[in-house]
Amino acid sequence: MDFPERFSNLPEYAFSRLRLLLDNYPAGDEVLNMSIGDPKHAFPIWIKNVLEKHINEFRQYPPNDGSPELLEAISQWIQNRYGVSIDSITEVMALNGTREGLYASLQALCPEFKNGAQSIVLMPNPFYQVYAAAALSSNVKPVYINATKENNFLPDFSAVSKDILEKTAVIYVCSPSNPQGAIASESYWVNLLNLAEKFNIRIFADECYSEIYRGNPPVGILEIAKKIQANPERIVSFHSLSKRSNVAGLRSGFVVSGPKNIKAMKRLRAYAGAPLPLPLQRVAEHLWKDEKHVEINRALYKEKFKTADEVFSQVASYSSPLGGFFLWLEVEDGEAAAKNLWRKSGVRVLPGSYLSRDTSNGNPGKKFIRVALVEPINDIKRGLHLIKEILYN
Repeated sequence: MDFPERFSNLPEYAFSRLRLLLDNYPAGDEVLNMSIGDPKHAFPIWIKNVLEKHINEFRQYPPNDGSPELLEAISQWIQNRYGVSIDSITEVMALNGTREGLYASLQALCPEFKNGAQSIVLMPNPFYQVYAAAALSSNVKPVYINATKENNFLPDFSAVSKDILEKTAVIYVCSPSNPQGAIASESYWVNLLNLAEKFNIRIFADECYSEIYRGNPPVGILEIAKKIQANPERIVSFHSLSKRSNVAGLRSGFVVSGPKNIKAMKRLRAYAGAPLPLPLQRVAEHLWKDEKHVEINRALYKEKFKTADEVFSQVASYSSPLGGFFLWLEVEDGEAAAKNLWRKSGVRVLPGSYLSRDTSNGNPGKKFIRVALVEPINDIKRGLHLIKEILYN
């Protein structure tokens, strides 16, 4: 049997590669999984009451684009968080997890050709791997722009050649970034929006980690777009409850954009989408209305970041993240470090090269490992001390 040629260069997914790397070796000690960003903090216990109240709604087909109540709750959250007023019917759509949106929105919005050539989609390198799969599924060309310490772990898209920019239809950007925890500044967003306007590009802003930060709340693309009166159809912003509310299993997020973009996404989703069951939409609605549990969650991560800063204070290459819940630690070789750590301690981390691609300027993840700070604080302390002792002493 034949398979689609466009996926032939798609590597095995990061965690499949990690299993191949490590699982032939016994763990050196008690296993501690710090490889995957699977939130472990408690979710609000009251969501059980919401679910129970609406349990009978499982018998009916759910609203494909989100219930009116959920969409209104999301719109109000955007107003409270970013000071931006949006129409809950025409400018926002509920998602069955933001992964769905990051993947399917490209198919709905990205033209196959631009200026007489195959369209290009720019993305940071390293990156959330769904971006590349979305590009290949849409029959457009992914181009990887390295995000390194030299550019503060946010890719400089303005340095991309004019020839490539003229063919670029979409730019993916993540802030706070996965895996490095970098946060786009107001000037970064302004420059990117101006670039998008100049070259007729849509920006796909992955802001799923926006509520996990250490200092001031990260500035979002929506508020900057409002400030400079950017075309709302240039902006496609994605948010999620998974990290914010510790409900990754709920599979609930949203996308906000201009009315024309949302209409196109709704049209495709009517055929191929998987709407969130209505009782779960009710839960999501209440989670977007509550900030108390988010503040508690954020405080727990701040404690973990503080611990990491203390443990690695004498490691010269250490970069303290501003947001998200990962450490991006520099090592001699990511794969070798992950294997060494596993065999000596049972601590499981992800080689950075599994999140990045080879480019003419090298692979920006090759000399890094990603460490997830999702386990309880005592486990985090134990894991970080083991990483320091084994990899940096």
